[in-house]
Amino acid sequence: MKPDDLLKADWIARLDRLTLSTGRRVRGTRQGRRRSREMGASLEFADYREYSPGDDVRRFDWSVYGRTGRKVVRQYLDEQELQVTLYVDCSQSMAFADENGPSKLLHASRLAASIGYMTLAAYDRLGVYRVDERVGEGLPLLRGRPAIHRMLEFLASSEPAGRGALSEAFTDRSRLPKLPGMTWIFSDCWTERGEEELEEVIARLQAARQEVVLVQVLTRGEIQPRLSGDLKLIDAELGTFKEAALTGRLVEAYEREFASYRGRLAEFCARRGIAYILAPTDVPSIETILGTMRESGLVR
Repeated sequence: MKPDDLLKADWIARLDRLTLSTGRRVRGTRQGRRRSREMGASLEFADYREYSPGDDVRRFDWSVYGRTGRKVVRQYLDEQELQVTLYVDCSQSMAFADENGPSKLLHASRLAASIGYMTLAAYDRLGVYRVDERVGEGLPLLRGRPAIHRMLEFLASSEPAGRGALSEAFTDRSRLPKLPGMTWIFSDCWTERGEEELEEVIARLQAARQEVVLVQVLTRGEIQPRLSGDLKLIDAELGTFKEAALTGRLVEAYEREFASYRGRLAEFCARRGIAYILAPTDVPSIETILGTMRESGLVR
C-alpha cells in the first residue's frame, strides 16, 4: 500500500466537515476542542457562581451586579481532548480480496485512516496499532494535522501476517489505552472461538474505560458466496484445507450460519453498549462513513 491509496484527495474535503461523536464528555491532559465535565477556559458559558476573593476579575459579571447587587463570576465549559485508539487487524485472513473490491486489509486501513484524519483534524490524540496474534508496536500518540502523514505511512506499511487471535493479542495491558477514550477495532472477526473471543477483547477495553466501536470488514463473497463445484478450501492462517462440493444447499447453510453469527455479535454489542458496523469491501469507505457511521451517530 501507499499513503495515497488510503485517503483520496476528494474525500478529504468531505471528512473536514465531519467530526467524531462520543457518547460522553471526556477530560484529557491538554486543552482540546471537546467538552468535559469540568469548568475551564472555553468560550461557551455554563453557569454563574458567587464571587470569592482571588477569582479572576475578568470573569466578574458587572451587569448582574448592577441589576441585583449580587457578586458573581461567569463559568465556562472546559474543552479537553479526546483520546482515540485504532486497532487494525493484520492477520493473514485480512489479505483476502474478491473481484468486487479491495483486500480486507486495504479497506480496513482506509476506514482507519479516515477516522484517524478526523481525530487529528479536531486536535484530539490518536494511537494506532496493528494486531494479529499480538498487538504490535504502535505509533507514539499523535496530535494535530502535521501528524496525518505519519499516520498514513504507518497504516500503508501494514502487511498481513500471522493468525487472528484477538483475545491473546489484548492480554498485554501495555497495549491498552491509558486514558478514557474511544477505541475502534477494524477486523474481519474471523476467530477460532467466534464471538466468545471478541467478548473477551471488548471486556478488557471497557475495563480500560473505552467507548468501543467494532467495525467488521468482509468481502461480498464472504457475506453472500457465489461459489459452486468441487473446491479446495484453504485456511489462510493455518494452511489447512478441506475439499468440498459446494452445492446450492451448502451455500444456503453457510449463509444461515453467517447470519446467525452476525446476529449473535450484534446482540452482544448492543447488550454491552458497543457500536457495531458491518463494512463490506465493495462499499467505498467514504460511503460507509457518510452513510452507516453517520446514521449510527458515530460521526456528525
